[in-house]
Amino acid sequence: MVVARSVALFAVAALFEIGGAWLVWQGAREHRGWIWIGAGVIALGAYGFVATLQPDGEFGRILAAYGGVFVAGSIAWGMVADGYRPDRWDVTGALICLAGMAVIMYAPRNH
Repeated sequence: MVVARSVALFAVAALFEIGGAWLVWQGAREHRGWIWIGAGVIALGAYGFVATLQPDGEFGRILAAYGGVFVAGSIAWGMVADGYRPDRWDVTGALICLAGMAVIMYAPRNH
């Protein structure tokens, strides 16, 4: 149950961080305005809070592992939101990152 909660929190964190960054991008680069940028900043702040809810208490471990989720999530977000078509190397790299995340977070430890 702890792993399932952790995975769910990583997914929520990815929605807030990637979604927030996308909103800022849309507001600034696509000229959608300050409302989009402000919503993005709020979402990015929410991401920071969601990360604190992880069951593991090690900041460095959580953020390092989240990097793998961010990589894969960013590719998925680009596919859904912007029509990005990843090639096999994008997909391979994302899977490697997710495997690294799983090792960092869920490998058995002796403590």
